[in-house]
Amino acid sequence: MATAIGIDLGTTYCAVAVLSAGGEPEILPNRDGEDITPSVVLIGGDGADDEPLVGTMAKHSAATSPHDVVQFVKRQMGDPAWRFDSASGHSYTAEEVSGIILKRLKEDAEQALGEPVTKAVITVPAYFDDARRTATKHAGQIAGLEVLRVLNEPTAAALSYGLDTEAQGKILVYDLGGGTFDVTLMKITDGEFDVLGTDGDRNLGGFDFDNRLMEFIASEIISQGGPDLLDSVEQTAVLREKAELVKRSLTTVATATVHVAADGKPYRVRVAREDFERQTSDLMNRTEEITEMVVEEAGISWNQIDHVLLVGGSTRMPMVRALVQKLSGRDPERSVHPDEAVALGAAIQAAMESSSGGGRTPIQIADNELVVRDVTSQSLGVISVLDDLVTPVNTIVIPRNTKIPAKLSHDFRTVQDNQTALKVEVTQGDDTDPDAVVVVGSKELSIPPYEKGAPVRVTYAYDIDQTVFVELTDLTVGRSLGTFEIDRLANLDEDDLKKAMARVAELPVQ
Repeated sequence: MATAIGIDLGTTYCAVAVLSAGGEPEILPNRDGEDITPSVVLIGGDGADDEPLVGTMAKHSAATSPHDVVQFVKRQMGDPAWRFDSASGHSYTAEEVSGIILKRLKEDAEQALGEPVTKAVITVPAYFDDARRTATKHAGQIAGLEVLRVLNEPTAAALSYGLDTEAQGKILVYDLGGGTFDVTLMKITDGEFDVLGTDGDRNLGGFDFDNRLMEFIASEIISQGGPDLLDSVEQTAVLREKAELVKRSLTTVATATVHVAADGKPYRVRVAREDFERQTSDLMNRTEEITEMVVEEAGISWNQIDHVLLVGGSTRMPMVRALVQKLSGRDPERSVHPDEAVALGAAIQAAMESSSGGGRTPIQIADNELVVRDVTSQSLGVISVLDDLVTPVNTIVIPRNTKIPAKLSHDFRTVQDNQTALKVEVTQGDDTDPDAVVVVGSKELSIPPYEKGAPVRVTYAYDIDQTVFVELTDLTVGRSLGTFEIDRLANLDEDDLKKAMARVAELPVQ
C-alpha cells in the first residue's frame, strides 16, 4: 500500500508530514534539508521551455527577478481570471502554479521516504469556499496526486495536538498564517473531535502585516528625502524581503533597524515594536472580532474553554499572544509548533483515509478510535423568486456551521403558469441580497408545465470536503427531476484540468 502524506499548502510556506510506523506524525524534510518549503516559484528557463524552481532559492530570487517570481498564489485560488505569464510566453493558472509547488513537495517526500507517493490529504483554510477547495483539489491532481480529502487547517492542528497530548475538553484554535486567518472552536471527548463553529478571513495574514511595515519603512525613507520605494517593482520586492526580516526580529527584540540603498544613497530606518503594533492595530482588531464571534455563536463562555492553540507563523508576533491571553484569560499552549502542526494533523488524517481495502484505517487516542466531525464554513443558498413582483432573493438552505456531511432541503413554488424550466443558482454567503453572495454554480432543469404555484423542492448535499451536490424534486407527483454536481463557474473544466495535468507533468520542477 502506497504511503499517504499530509500537506500543509500554505500561502507563504508549505510542510509535508507522514504517520510513522510507530503511529506518530513526523515532518518530512525537503531536498534542501528544510522542514518547511517557501511557497514561491521562479518560472524561468532557456528559450521557449520553462524550468520552475520552487522554495528557498526561488524566494531569494524575488528581489533580483521580481517579474519571474510568483508568490502568495494561494490568495488567487478560485479566481478564474488570474494568470501568471512567464518570460517564455506561457500562461499559468493559480491551480497550475500550486500544482508545481505540490509536485516539488511530492518529489521531496518520495526522496525522503524512498518510495513513490501518490496519495495525500491537503489542508485549506476553514473559511475557504467551494471554488477555492475545488481549486486546491485540482492543484493536487495536476501534481499527480490522488487527493484523499481537503481538511480544514485548524482541525488538522487540533488533531496533531490531540493525538500528541491526549487532551480533552473544548479547544480554541487561532490560526493566523501567511495569507489567511481562521478561528475554530471544537470539543474533544474520548477521541472524538467535534467542531462547534468556525469563521475567518481568507484575505488576512502575515502578508498584510508585511504590507504595513513596507508602507511605514517607505514613508520614513521619503521623510529622509529619499524616493518612494513602492513605485518600483524591484525596490518593492527588496522592501518586502526587508519587512519580513524586521517582523521576525520584532518577535524577540523591541526595535530593529532597516538598511536600504536607493538611487545610490543609503537609508537607515529604525522600527520599534510599538510602531509596528500601532500600524497593524486594525488588523488585530479584525482577528479579535472574528474570534469573539465564533465563541459567542457557539453559545459558550471563555471560561469554558480548556485549551487555546496558536497556529501559523504569524502567531509568533507578541501582540497575537497578548491578544489571545486577554480574550481567553489563559496562556496559549506552548507545545504546538506553529509551522508544523497543520501538516502533522494532515498526516494523521491521510493515514485514516488510506486503506488497502478501500475503507478507512482506524487511528486511536488512548483506547478510543479517532473521529472527526467538521462543520460548514459557508452558508449554502439558492437564488429564487418569491412573489409576483419577480424580486430575486437568496434563501439559505444549509446554514453556516452545520455539521457535515449534511443534506437539507427547502421548498419553493413556481411563479408562472406552464413554467417549464427552473434555474438553480447555488450561492455561498449569509445575505438575502443576491448581489451580496457568491454564485458558485448553476444549472437549469426542466420541470412539468403546471399552473403557477406548483411546489418544487431543492435539496443540497454537502460532503465531507465541503463540496455540494443538488437534487430537484417535483412535489406535485413526488418525482425527482434530476441530481447533479454543480457546474463550478470559477474552476477548471475536465478538459482544462487534463491539459494542466499533462503540461505540469512534463515540467522539470527543481
